[in-house]
Amino acid sequence: MVGVAGRGLVVWGQRWVVNPVARRTAAFTPGAAVVETTGRVSGKPRRTPVGGALEGATFWWVSEFGRQSQYVRNIEADPRVRVQIKGKWHAGTATLVDDDDPRERLKRLPKFNSAAVRAFGTNLLTMRVDLDPED
Repeated sequence: MVGVAGRGLVVWGQRWVVNPVARRTAAFTPGAAVVETTGRVSGKPRRTPVGGALEGATFWWVSEFGRQSQYVRNIEADPRVRVQIKGKWHAGTATLVDDDDPRERLKRLPKFNSAAVRAFGTNLLTMRVDLDPED
C-alpha cells in the first residue's frame, strides 16, 4: 500500500503511461477489461481499464482508490455503463459493493492485476456490473 504522497505519482503513471496502453490492449489481455462511464461534468464517455472477472452475467473488479477515483464518482452519478470484455462491448448497471471484502475478492480475480491493486491501492472498493441480457 502506498502513502498519500505516493498516490499522486501512481495516479500520474496510470493516467499518462499505463491506462493509454491498457485501453488498447484490453481486448486481448487475459483478465483485462475497459469500463466506459459517462463523465458527470462533461457528459462525455470516459474509458478506464480495469482487471476483473466475469462470473455469470456479472463483471467484478476492485477499485484501487475507491470513491476517490474519477470513474467511481462517474458511476455514482450515473450507474449505466458499458464494459469491454475480450473485445466485445456489453451494457450494464454498475454498483459499488460496500459490504464485500475487497481483499478477499482480489483472491478470485486475475493475479497480476490483483497484486498491483493490493500494492498501490489506498482505499479498496469492490465494484460490479450486472450486464444486461443479450438480445
